[in-house]
Amino acid sequence: MNHVSGRGLLAAAVLAVALTGGALALGGVPSDSDKGRPSTAAAPPAARDGVPDAIGNRLLASDLDRGVAALRARLRAQPQDVRSWAALGTAYVEQARLRGDPSRYAEAERALDRALALRPGNDSALAGQAALAAARHDFGGALRYAERALAVNPYSEGALASRVDALVELGRYDRAKRAVREADARRPGIPVFTRYAYVRELHGDVAGARSVLRRAATAARSPGDVSYVATALAQLAWRQGDYAASLRHCAAALRADPGNLPALEARGRARAARGETDAAIADLRAVVAQRPLPGTLVALGELYDARGEPARAREQYRLIDSWVRLARAHGVNPDLDTALAAADHGDRAVALRAARDEWKRRHTVHTADALAWALHVNGHDREAVRYARRATSTGVREASFLYHRGAIESALSPGAGHTWLRAALNLNPGFSPRGAGEARRLLGVPR
Repeated sequence: MNHVSGRGLLAAAVLAVALTGGALALGGVPSDSDKGRPSTAAAPPAARDGVPDAIGNRLLASDLDRGVAALRARLRAQPQDVRSWAALGTAYVEQARLRGDPSRYAEAERALDRALALRPGNDSALAGQAALAAARHDFGGALRYAERALAVNPYSEGALASRVDALVELGRYDRAKRAVREADARRPGIPVFTRYAYVRELHGDVAGARSVLRRAATAARSPGDVSYVATALAQLAWRQGDYAASLRHCAAALRADPGNLPALEARGRARAARGETDAAIADLRAVVAQRPLPGTLVALGELYDARGEPARAREQYRLIDSWVRLARAHGVNPDLDTALAAADHGDRAVALRAARDEWKRRHTVHTADALAWALHVNGHDREAVRYARRATSTGVREASFLYHRGAIESALSPGAGHTWLRAALNLNPGFSPRGAGEARRLLGVPR
């Protein structure tokens, strides 16, 4: 089902609650010993109140907007409807994610609080709270809410997905691997497959990640699901330096959903890596016009710098500060985003404070990399190298991590980091206009 009819609770909730992707019966993701055989996942019990807590298809943004409108109309007529309040709160979280607009989080919180006030401990609202906490980068809170929801309903797709996300973002990768296998046994589907792929990628198993995503692609049916999985494949291909494959997957994603901003961003990054600067800038400008997130703003700014337009580049970097202020005002912790952007394009002291604060909260490879780089740009290379090694410790194939480690080790001893710098460029030579250029300079090779 892809369009909201507005006919009652079921139609509205089916569309508005299905926010983390499809619950399609794909068969379980095989473990290393399964040799490709699908698991026989247990079927979930009948949903409470006759309304499922997650249904079928990842929604297009327009469908989500219609679902929200239908839910709000329903609640004006039936203000005691617990399931609709929970669905509305979770829908607001997804709207914020799609648009990069943290102002929606306050509305989500009010709707979810109302659902819990009307029926304390209901699993749909608790799963929504988990999604909201994760969106605000409160991953400890997300894990607690997800566990509470699963204690009530072990088959809650939203809670199963949020638990995996929280464990990944807290750096508890072994637990995340167990959690995603458990989620697959209970609710096999596209949300689980995409998370399973990412957990594998974090451990350096790119082939396994690609295989899982390809299986998900064969099972995707709705335009939203097709576009979502194709985008994940495009992003994986870009990270591995396969720009032609990335562009093919972007084309498939955008055919299914022309409004898919992550797919448009992936296309812009692949085009930039191929030297198609004007086309890449056009793509990224279209993205930031609707979803001005720090990573995309940095990518666009670096392309303007590469094209010799420093004033336009500075405009993008200034917008990052505006987003950070907006995020903080709506309860989002933006320290990781701040550290990464400010280290290269802002106040280095601010970058280091933000990175240290984030490391106190969670020990992920991404946080380790951000702290390593913030220490490096502030001249603390002996401390930085410890975190750079931590960032590469799982075997994850991320060119920026390899570049950062190479630059830090080269700062400690000339030539010491060349292996890492070459590895970064061999993996993804277009990972960043600035970073790739600096890696080549440190290696003494032509740009």
